[in-house]
Order: sequence, then C-alpha cells, then structure tokens
Amino acid sequence: MTKRAASDLPVSPASSEAILESISDGVFTVDPEWRITSFNRAAERITGVPRAEAIGRRCADVFRSSTCGPSCALQKTLRTGKPVIGKSTYIVVADGTRVPVSLSTAVLRDAKGRVTGGAEIFRDLSEVEALREELEGRSRVGDLSTRSPLMQRVLEALPAIAASPSTVLLLGETGTGKELVARTIHALSPRAKGPFVAVNCGALPDTLLESELFGHTAGAFTGAVKERAGRFALAQGGTLFLDEIGEVSPALQVRLLRVLQERTYEPLGSSRSARTDARVIVATNRDLAARVREGHFREDLYYRVNVVRIELPPLRSRKEDVPLLVEELVARFNRLQGRAVKGITAEALSLLMAHDWPGNVRELANVVERAFVVCGERRIDIGDLPDELAGRLRPGAPEFDVRSAHAVLDAEAIRSALERHGFNRLEAAKELGIHKTTLFRRIRKLGMELPEQDGRSARSETE
Repeated sequence: MTKRAASDLPVSPASSEAILESISDGVFTVDPEWRITSFNRAAERITGVPRAEAIGRRCADVFRSSTCGPSCALQKTLRTGKPVIGKSTYIVVADGTRVPVSLSTAVLRDAKGRVTGGAEIFRDLSEVEALREELEGRSRVGDLSTRSPLMQRVLEALPAIAASPSTVLLLGETGTGKELVARTIHALSPRAKGPFVAVNCGALPDTLLESELFGHTAGAFTGAVKERAGRFALAQGGTLFLDEIGEVSPALQVRLLRVLQERTYEPLGSSRSARTDARVIVATNRDLAARVREGHFREDLYYRVNVVRIELPPLRSRKEDVPLLVEELVARFNRLQGRAVKGITAEALSLLMAHDWPGNVRELANVVERAFVVCGERRIDIGDLPDELAGRLRPGAPEFDVRSAHAVLDAEAIRSALERHGFNRLEAAKELGIHKTTLFRRIRKLGMELPEQDGRSARSETE
C-alpha cells in the first residue's frame, strides 16, 4: 500500500465543513483554476469578505496578499507537493487595511489520490504585531524591563528596597534573572559607586567557599603562601551577592549568621576580627522554609536573610515579556557581534510564546543566541529555532502536517484569550468567535491544563 504524505488531506465534505467552521483561523480551499471553493467563518471575520462573495472568485482577487503571484505559497505547494508552514505575509482586507498573517498550505486530494486543489490556513497576527509596537510603553527600572503585571510589582518595589540597607532574599527558579535583579538593586542604591561582588555558593566545596568569603592569612592551610582578602572585604562600600545560599553547609551557616548579625568575621588563620559594611543580597531556587523544617538550613539564619523578600515569577507565568526579551536579546547580540539582525518573524515569535520555558530567561537567551548565529542578517524565522521548538513544524519531521502546526498555534491563542479574561471560558469563547462547548472540546483535545475554577465563578465570589 502506498503511504500517503502527511500533507495530503483527503476530502470528506461533511467532516471538512465541521472542521472549517470550528477553528478560529481562516481557512479556504481552491480548485486547480485558483477559484475559491470553500471559505470558513473565521476567514470571513479576518478578511471582512462575506463567504457568498468569496466563493467562485480567484483567491488573489479576494486576499490581495504580498505573496500573491510568483511567490504564492499555495502555488508552490501544488507544484512541489510539499506544504508551507508558518510563512509570514500580509493581506489587504475589505476596508483596505493591511493585516499581518501567518499562513500554512496543503494539497487536497480525492479518494483516489488525485489532486483536486489546495487548502490554506491563515492566522491573524495583528495582536502580536501590536504587542511589538507597544513595547515602548513597558515598565523599566534600571536594566530590567517588563510588560507583565507580576514583574511590574517587583520593579515598582526595587527603588525603595535599594534605598534601604536591609538584607534581601531573592527567590525564584533557575534562570529567572536573580543576579540581574541583585545588580539592579545595587545600581539604584546609595552604594552604586562601590563594588558589586558575586559568589556562587553552590559551585565551591565548603573549605574553598569559606576562604573565598572571609579570606585567609599566609600559612592558614596548605598552599596558602600569602594573605588573601575575601569577598566580604572586597565588597566594602558595595554589595555582596550570595547566590545559591541554600547549598551552604550548616557549619558555614554559623559563620554567615555572625557576619550578618555583628558585621564582623575572622579570616582563616587569623585571630583578629575584621569588620564589613557590605550590603548582602542572597538568592536561592530552593524552598528555604522547607529546608529549615528538614533541618538543612538554620532557622536563625533564615530569619536573618529573610528581611526583604522578592519572589521572581517564572517566564511561563509572564509570557507577555517574551517579545520584549527577544527584542532586547537581539539588540544586545547585534551590539556584541557587530551584526544587523532585524528581529524575529511573527510566526517564530508565536512558537516562542507557546513554549513553557522550564529554563526561564536563561533558556530563552540560549535559544535566541543560537537562532541569531544561524539566521544571517535577516529576521529570525522558524527554521532558525532549535528542533525541540520547531521540529514538528519542519518538512520531513515526524508527524509533520498542517494540523500539527495548527495545534501549536491554536493552543497559544486559546491560552492567551483565557488569560486575558481571567480564565472565564465564556468570555474567551466569545473573543475567539466560537461556542463555549467548542472551546471546551478543543481544550480537552489539546491536553491543556487550566485552573479548576472558571474566571466567571471567581469574580462572582468577590462581588
């Protein structure tokens, strides 16, 4: 039996019509003469062209796209038999407005495998483009900027925190930018002209960490041939940042407690105390309260470092910052490498928005840097992204088809609509232009995990 290509979609009138009317992306089909044979409800909404007017007309007359003509994606698909996924372009709608879209194409075949035309899915990217244009209205404090309400609350508190001498505890998953926040606090503080000294407490064994923090005298241990100042001494008049404080051993925790309480310490091998006025900021990705209960972290030290507490949200909880972060990363890499990469395409950005980013901002930076290296001087596109993000959307990849591309983009659109409406399913369904039961069905099909409580219920309880 001949294996049919994943991009060849068999025609079934009843099922095709149901699919076309249930999705929020525009879909149309054409016959071999390029005349539109079907035009779904979303296509009417996006283009402003009624279905009755579109059916029977040539697609170029309806869409007036930037890719109509020799560069037509659907024409290429029908010529080569290969689908096009996520091509960035624009269409001119009924009122003359240019609308940015991302489109995907596929070949249509009948039951005997004969080509009967082509299908095109197009997604309105106006919101993504508007978000890009609105980035100038973001909140900024020092080197930190955000459009996320969660991060805006953090940024609003930083000037007051920086003005105080209190010890700060930064909590957050690995890669959320704790050191950048610490540097911003230092830069905004009266100590800005002093040194900023950072130590990763989890990267050194206890004996080396103790010497690194407090310094040592000559002969204090084998190999200590001369006196060496520690980080507390080097941070005089400035800020000492202790990252991964949760990894410090109980024995060394005792010494840290004394420094924070009395502002004095003894270098290794010395019998004389030294004083420090360094402002201390500590950070951890561990649950310190849980480590206290387990006996791995001293309770008195926990209360000493937990004076001012800042919790940094993971990137998956502030995805509205992804376009902003990508823009800033591309600008930074352009400066460092003397390049002129123009940014990122809307469809590549939509894939980044759909990813959960377990490695947070650090993972995003690595992805953007990798794409920056391979994209040349053009915009970063889907093909420049690593396989774990874009593999399913590349021709020849396992299970590659238009529906796979649509599922990734559709999940992102549904989640964005739900978040904008406080997870009120009814309001999100209205925005997406579908019935609430259709939304529920698609949420289940996509395997999306959502809060148990509907946003509408949450609001009614507070009224």
